[in-house]
Amino acid sequence: MHSTLAEHARCLYGDEHRPAPECTKEHEERYFIEELTFADADAILTMLRELCPQLVDGHLPVWVRNLAYRLVLLQRPNDPALLRDAAHSLLAHGPDWDDIAADLKNQADALNSA
Repeated sequence: MHSTLAEHARCLYGDEHRPAPECTKEHEERYFIEELTFADADAILTMLRELCPQLVDGHLPVWVRNLAYRLVLLQRPNDPALLRDAAHSLLAHGPDWDDIAADLKNQADALNSA
């Protein structure tokens, strides 16, 4: 069993910054996504920062990264730094999400102005 969400992600997807932990367990992505879905914001942020320290690097699939940011923003909707991080992540992975990224940046600016 993995002791952290980051360890589970590292074991499943690999990590360009650290070696994967030794693990004999068979991995199924659905179990990781289930764990991610119910993880607290700190665990999700730790995973993102460990596996993607430069925001756009790492081996996490883009859809997992987007889901992770969405889940953490649901838990911390009024955190301008997180809103900006999520926006930068969206901008780094194609124009499909540029409108959403712009909305996130606008929300962050509004929170800073308040």
